Amino acid sequence: MAAEPQPEILAAFQAAKGFMPPGEGLALYAAATEAAALGLPLLEVGTYCGRSTILLADAARAAGVSALTVDHHRGSEEQQPGWEYHDPSLVDPELGLTDTLPTFRRTLRRAGLEQHVVALVGRSPQVAAVWGGRLGFVFIDGGHTDEHATADYEGWAPKLAEGGLLAVHDVFPDPADGGQAPYRIYRRALESGAFTEISATDSLRVLRRTGAGI
Repeated sequence: MAAEPQPEILAAFQAAKGFMPPGEGLALYAAATEAAALGLPLLEVGTYCGRSTILLADAARAAGVSALTVDHHRGSEEQQPGWEYHDPSLVDPELGLTDTLPTFRRTLRRAGLEQHVVALVGRSPQVAAVWGGRLGFVFIDGGHTDEHATADYEGWAPKLAEGGLLAVHDVFPDPADGGQAPYRIYRRALESGAFTEISATDSLRVLRRTGAGI
């Protein structure tokens, strides 16, 4: 039976700002819990306000590993003024720029998970370039342009240990349902021969590293 979060963790997840539905969250938690058994850090690209970070942090806490989360906290393309996912409450009034970092920190504090998370504030390719360690879990949920999704995949997938899990969010095979960049990196992972799909829950895909390369 797949691992499930405690009610208070699920409640914190549901209360946090973000876009991941509960069903996908449960699948993410189960995958993170399985991957944490490798004894290596769990990493997500795309923190936003910490909704999915809560689940990774709880899985990491139970296994005695760390959860890492990477974001520049200035919002992705679709979160800028005039776009569909813009949230005025996340704008720094002094700078007039999106800043999700304070909300993220409050989210973790309220969930009691601050000490289990390492927040890496910066752009994903720059952070990946200086991260030398292996990872047990990589969750890609950052920018949804081909440029950003490809950079996230090429930056972090090579650091995934044998047997580790790669999760990709917002995978839509039908272009009518959503953007195609996450779908393209998901297909690339499968076609590389280095990954085997182990689960699909709505738009969340989870693959296991079973070979070398990306």
